[in-house]
Amino acid sequence: KALHNSKIPVFLVINKIDLVEKSELLPLIDCYRQLFNFRQIILASALHGSGVEELISELIEVLPVGPHYFPLEMFTDQPERFLLAETIREKVFLLTRQEIPYSSAVMIEDMREGYNGRPLYLRAVIYIEHASQKKIIIGHAGEMIKRIGQVARIDIEQLLDSRVYLDLWVKVKKDWRENQGLLNVLGY
Repeated sequence: KALHNSKIPVFLVINKIDLVEKSELLPLIDCYRQLFNFRQIILASALHGSGVEELISELIEVLPVGPHYFPLEMFTDQPERFLLAETIREKVFLLTRQEIPYSSAVMIEDMREGYNGRPLYLRAVIYIEHASQKKIIIGHAGEMIKRIGQVARIDIEQLLDSRVYLDLWVKVKKDWRENQGLLNVLGY
């Protein structure tokens, strides 16, 4: 009902079509067509990438052109240290999967230019809330923290266009998400 008064183009995107029989899709589409006159109905499978390009193309067509808020060469308004910390944090999520919940944060404690051909030095601390999480991040014989560092370093070197020596530490900071002062320091 709320959409009927909208002046903004409305799309219906049906995802996961790879999981539905084609014979079931037509009645579903007809049902939605009767409820609302969509600008476009797009069938997609994000997992397989089908329909995604069509969706992007259709959205670009209806989006209004707006002013540039930043210079074209600037791809974010976030500080460099925050981007580096989030790159490391992303690797923690990807490599530990479901074992480490969203109770981890990363802070770049030291960042020094290399001299005489040495790489840029970065020391980062991964904060977690429980000692059991520290064991997971470090891994058996330090294998997980080493892997996190290797994968993060590749992305960081690409981002900075420079060789990097990444020194990672893990610290338990119980209930850090409840500490507003620490949240401010971490940029959250």
